[in-house]
Amino acid sequence: MPYNWFDRNLKWIYVLPAVAFVLVMMLFPILYTVRISFYEWSMSAITPPKWVGLDNYAALLKESRFWHAAGSTLYFTVVALAVEVVLGVAIALLLSREFRGKNLVKTVFLLPMVATPVAMGLVWLLIYEPTIGAANLMLKAIGLKPMLWLGSPAQAIPSLIIVDVWQWTPMISLIVMAGLATIPREPYEAADVDGAGRWKKFASITLPLLRPTILVAAMLRLIDVLKTFDIIYATTQGGPDLATETLNIYGYVLGFQYFKLGMASSLLVLFFALVMGLTLVMIWMRKRMEAQYD
Repeated sequence: MPYNWFDRNLKWIYVLPAVAFVLVMMLFPILYTVRISFYEWSMSAITPPKWVGLDNYAALLKESRFWHAAGSTLYFTVVALAVEVVLGVAIALLLSREFRGKNLVKTVFLLPMVATPVAMGLVWLLIYEPTIGAANLMLKAIGLKPMLWLGSPAQAIPSLIIVDVWQWTPMISLIVMAGLATIPREPYEAADVDGAGRWKKFASITLPLLRPTILVAAMLRLIDVLKTFDIIYATTQGGPDLATETLNIYGYVLGFQYFKLGMASSLLVLFFALVMGLTLVMIWMRKRMEAQYD
């Protein structure tokens, strides 16, 4: 039976929608941003974009505000990610045990993750309110001095880290719990025969077998933490005194408040390169870890 054109190209036709989606929704915005980064443009319909080459990148790298935003981004990312991974793994180990009401506890624990970030930002804005907020009421109840929280340049980023940890630690726990479910029982039975204690079994069996899963969870969270925008913008908008201005917030300010689209695009290109670089490092670490176990 002779094949027609449709049958001969069926394997390409099936993937065509996915390829079109990637090209239109992902690749085009990236390429457009890279193109704009070489121009000076204020979104004016009268003045066309002016080619400036690498001047936007050079001007950006000379700005102290850019390096301050980069430092705030790394500070927020490193601390939030470290706390979330440690807490997430610990909570996953606790929730993997059998106890009464386990399913209810897991459901309540996962609720912050499904909440809208902007709505949660507004809720935490009220919690951190210095005069009537619940945070200071709790500090007073245990005999501690009230704090300015988001109103203090020194306390603003740690306050935002608390919000991020509260909302996204469940994601780490969820992935780690899935990893725990795949660990075979035989190594634990052999350890029981040898008389190993809980800590010995955790350090020698659970943690080594769980490392690839933890690394995947950390990689996914790393990408997300670096890109955090909604919580910060909903609570501080980069203040006070630029203390919480991350690269994402600074890019938004450059683009939509100062109308420097070229510089904003160059910042986003550099930020994209940073995220890609860190992600590739995490992927390399995971492959190297898997190779050690093969």
